[in-house]
Amino acid sequence: MRTSTRRSHRLTALTAVAVLATGLLAGCASDDGSSSADNGSGGGGGSSKGKVTLSVGTFGVFGYKQAGLYDEYMKLHPDIVVKENVTTKTDVYWPKVLTRLQAGSGTDDIQAIEIGNVTEAVQTQGDKFVDLGKEVDKSQWLDWKNAQATTKDGKLIGLGTDIGPMAVCYRKDLFQKAGIESDRTKLAALWKGDWNKYVDLGKQYMKKAPSGTKYVDSASSVYNAVLGGETERNYDKDGNVVYDKSAGVKKAWDAAMGVATSDMSAKLKQFDKSWDQAFANGTFATVACPAWMIGYIQEKSGPAGSGKWDIAAAPTAANWGGSFIGVPKASKHQKEAIELAKWLTAPEQEAKVFAKQASFPSVPAAYASLKPQPDTQAYFSGAPLTQIFSDAAKTIPAQPLGPKDKPIDTAICDIGIVQVEQKGKSPEQGWDAATKEIKDVLGQ
Repeated sequence: MRTSTRRSHRLTALTAVAVLATGLLAGCASDDGSSSADNGSGGGGGSSKGKVTLSVGTFGVFGYKQAGLYDEYMKLHPDIVVKENVTTKTDVYWPKVLTRLQAGSGTDDIQAIEIGNVTEAVQTQGDKFVDLGKEVDKSQWLDWKNAQATTKDGKLIGLGTDIGPMAVCYRKDLFQKAGIESDRTKLAALWKGDWNKYVDLGKQYMKKAPSGTKYVDSASSVYNAVLGGETERNYDKDGNVVYDKSAGVKKAWDAAMGVATSDMSAKLKQFDKSWDQAFANGTFATVACPAWMIGYIQEKSGPAGSGKWDIAAAPTAANWGGSFIGVPKASKHQKEAIELAKWLTAPEQEAKVFAKQASFPSVPAAYASLKPQPDTQAYFSGAPLTQIFSDAAKTIPAQPLGPKDKPIDTAICDIGIVQVEQKGKSPEQGWDAATKEIKDVLGQ
């Protein structure tokens, strides 16, 4: 399972295009990705005609350039030139950042940090970043978001950019054909508080499922959604690996097994071409849906899906994805970089990025001003997008994260769940296969 990726898809209205927008995939999804596209060598030194040049290192499309924020900032600060250095893939971007941090030179003035890497940054690179907690009012951000980027001694090494509050996107036309509830408010009430109720509705759907359709795209999708709302996943608060004893992992695994051992899954791998095609063909009825996925659905389902999709609140508040921006101490322009980082993550700017590509802000003060594009609102049957996602964002539990979360999740999803869902193994056999891989990863 790959926790994050950003693909270079066409930016349409609200094209958060899944992984494109802000990293976002903290979950069981894989990305073959394209090769890295680095537009600079890092480092924030230099000037243009006496101006201070600030470099911003990102992976994929963060939306700052696309939303016109760099140009706006330079107009407000004529003595500043902002340049963005982009690396397409996080598995190329992050090792490069680590090398430069450890060398104490060559970093950008601002470095993006994806949620899948923030624990490593906090635990091993905390002294290489400026403590931004001394520069901002931390109460602007969601508490659980700040917690992810805070070291044990209380230093805040990154300011929250986006998050991935969870909902359920569903094809109301397929629900109606299957003779089950299609009203978003009534649906949310039916499965409120328990993802197993969502799975149970799938059994009902399959009794009269429209020909060629399944209830859900994959069991891994359900695993991600459930785990994203738990207070414990693979690590405890003291940093110990507890995936094999974690109540959150067990709950997510059991829900996923309810899907994998039934006929309700389309057995797709998220972000593969077959998954994209299934959106276009309307062959599954529901998908766990972080805010960034709404643009992806619009693009992949195409014009034919407009008005057929709807969105309901998820059974429990959960998060899937997110990123931060930090200022390395190696920056030659720390003061100016801090001011730019503060400005980029202010409510007004996070709202502008949302308007461009649906990257959902981690600053609650932005929520009242969020305005989805009219065509997106219509595409999802007039669903109150901002309300659904902001309500979820405010109640997402904080989760202890660890340096091996990615490979542990990958083993569970790409090996354990696949063994059951696609190869007909028992849940016990699937778990044993995942555990064997995890032990290899952990060197046990």
